Amino acid sequence: MMAEREKDRKKTGLQDRLKLSVSNDDTFEELWYIKLTKSNLFLLIALVVFFLIGGTASLIAFTNLREYIPGYPDMAMRRDLMMNAIRLDSLEREIDLRDRYFNNMNSIISGHGPIESFSMREETGTPSSFDYYITPEDSAIRASVETNNAFSLSLGKITSEPAPNLANLHFFPPLKGMISSKFDPSIRHYGTDIVSGPKAMVSAVLDGTVIFTGWTMETGYVIEIQHSNNIVSIYKHNAELLKEAGDVVHAGEPISVVGDSGELFTSGPHLHFELWYKGGALDPEQHIAF
Repeated sequence: MMAEREKDRKKTGLQDRLKLSVSNDDTFEELWYIKLTKSNLFLLIALVVFFLIGGTASLIAFTNLREYIPGYPDMAMRRDLMMNAIRLDSLEREIDLRDRYFNNMNSIISGHGPIESFSMREETGTPSSFDYYITPEDSAIRASVETNNAFSLSLGKITSEPAPNLANLHFFPPLKGMISSKFDPSIRHYGTDIVSGPKAMVSAVLDGTVIFTGWTMETGYVIEIQHSNNIVSIYKHNAELLKEAGDVVHAGEPISVVGDSGELFTSGPHLHFELWYKGGALDPEQHIAF
């Protein structure tokens, strides 16, 4: 009997109505109030805690605030980790290839045959294993490429003699220095390489407008200038570009700094200078005194 009374008293306590109010301290006027039972109060507190935790987790998961958590990697660190993983995978493969190569060499030097046959390069097949055939789509693409490249500078005619229309033009030397490699269309070298001191300034040869600035893997930082009389000058392997596409330049005005940027066709700081006239490559030494 006593246990039932105790149980009823606890149940009644949970169902007691509580009043939470906000009053004016001077006038005792009740401004706001809410009535809750103890069970509803506990439920309200649980919901508030749940939304606080959920909102905090969402901010951390879907915004950049997570990068401010101590120990959490930022964007640069994650990129470095990914690149290091890729390099490590490539390094493991290279080490495996070298080990197999040296094992074969040791076997051959010892008078035995090679342990295994392998290639230092990845191969997906041999030319004889492929079937070559021409489809209508291939022919259409080929015709389109040939049409679009009809005005390409790299496919233009080669002009080794001075152009008659340029005889009265005075070309400002882009760089004073020693010529290390001459114009030679037979090896697809359509310009002149000039070696000079480090940090030397490269100048525009004529008045004109910059039509391209950028970087390529082969030739590094490149700047191209369109001049009057259908002349285009190109400056490659720069360490730094001083102009942007659309800038108007004058003859003798600095446009870049000599460098050796680019992974191919460079063996040290120098300027590779090209001169084009009506889509054909000119020998710069025929027009400019370096």
